[in-house]
Amino acid sequence: MADHKPLSSKLPHALTLPPKWLSLYGNFITTHQSSVTQIESALRSLTYIIPGRFRDAELASESLHSSIQLLSMYHDTLLTRAISKLPGMPKHQSPHNRYTKFWIQKSKFYRRVATLLSIVQYTELLWEMTAKRKGERIRWRVVVVLEVVKAICRLFLLKITNLRPLVTPALPEREVIAEEEPVPEIEDEEAQLEAELEGRSPSPQRKEYRMKRTGLSLPDIPNPGDISSYLLSKVLTADDIKAPSALLNKVSGSAQLAEVLHIIQPVVYAIAMSRSRDKKDWQPWLLGLSIEYAARQLRKDGLRTTPLEKEQWNKRGWAMGWWAMRGAFYENVTKGFLHSTSQRLPGLISGVLDDYLYLWDGYYFSTSSN
Repeated sequence: MADHKPLSSKLPHALTLPPKWLSLYGNFITTHQSSVTQIESALRSLTYIIPGRFRDAELASESLHSSIQLLSMYHDTLLTRAISKLPGMPKHQSPHNRYTKFWIQKSKFYRRVATLLSIVQYTELLWEMTAKRKGERIRWRVVVVLEVVKAICRLFLLKITNLRPLVTPALPEREVIAEEEPVPEIEDEEAQLEAELEGRSPSPQRKEYRMKRTGLSLPDIPNPGDISSYLLSKVLTADDIKAPSALLNKVSGSAQLAEVLHIIQPVVYAIAMSRSRDKKDWQPWLLGLSIEYAARQLRKDGLRTTPLEKEQWNKRGWAMGWWAMRGAFYENVTKGFLHSTSQRLPGLISGVLDDYLYLWDGYYFSTSSN
């Protein structure tokens, strides 16, 4: 007779399988980063090309897009952990990543709040689409609740970082891990020997030299015509040696008020839009834009900006361009221009633009920049 093991003896083994699978999956992602990134980009581009081509499948399209974004965020977490285990510091680490990694390592609460904020941002349009099927009233309730949740997360981040300006995104961005490639020493020697026999000069080979005793590798010799760029890449700047927390200055006075206004502005605008019965009413649009403009004016003289602050300042400036796609300005100005332009474009381009017009006409979060 076959030996049947009791169910209780199989449970411990079954419980160890998911961690093993996750570990194998994590190793695959870290060792095939370039391939995974290409696949993510291809899938993300596909969802951009057909955002609403099938009106009844808008939920499926947005679900796919949100799933890709959430999966990419998980991959970023795996790659960040892998980089943290590498010996030494990454050669080129952006100030944004240095700053966000510092707070993630220092505060578990920052990591949880930043993760929640990112998840809400990636899924907010999907929530709005789902709520709209139950009526406009439910839809606007969901929109306001999501804006309130994001505002609370940002206020927590402002508090955790000791009143330092918010950064976008709140989590570190993906960094490149150098994938190991075998050094074709035999092939290189054969190629050089063949070139000598044919009487031509062998092509220069850039090989990695690995020391036998220590196992450490020496860097490649730079191109003689590009010595300056090579040396500049090895020079440390002031921001490279500055403490991560010092990459952003603390806000105080009018700058602190400006940061709070920037955080609560989407909530005020969403509430005003939910109470407005006419899409062409200018009052909500003027109210939201006025708060955002006041925040920018108050903050201008409130800080001695660092490079990271200038970068975030420029992002917020470009984000203000989305006000041309919102509320009364879109309904009274932009919408007519885009619809008339769509009729004059070739069929394929016109079809893609019409899909986006379908989203811009009917959904609040399709033009949200916060």
